[in-house]
Amino acid sequence: MNQCWQTGYLEGEVRAGSYQWAFKWRFRQGRLSVQPSLGRALIQEPLGRFLERYDYQLEPGGDYQFTLRGRI
Repeated sequence: MNQCWQTGYLEGEVRAGSYQWAFKWRFRQGRLSVQPSLGRALIQEPLGRFLERYDYQLEPGGDYQFTLRGRI
């Protein structure tokens, strides 16, 4: 995970099962980008809520968990 509070960004990765996404959160601009696009619709909103709630508690190199619930 990379972060810079002065310029307002946080970068990291998310894994769920065999899927993996890289994210860039520009929190001063309110923008969250998630790549690749496969499965992005499932992860982007819950990831955004997680980051908004815990942003100041996150540290580089840390492992964090959040629960994703949905109906398929």
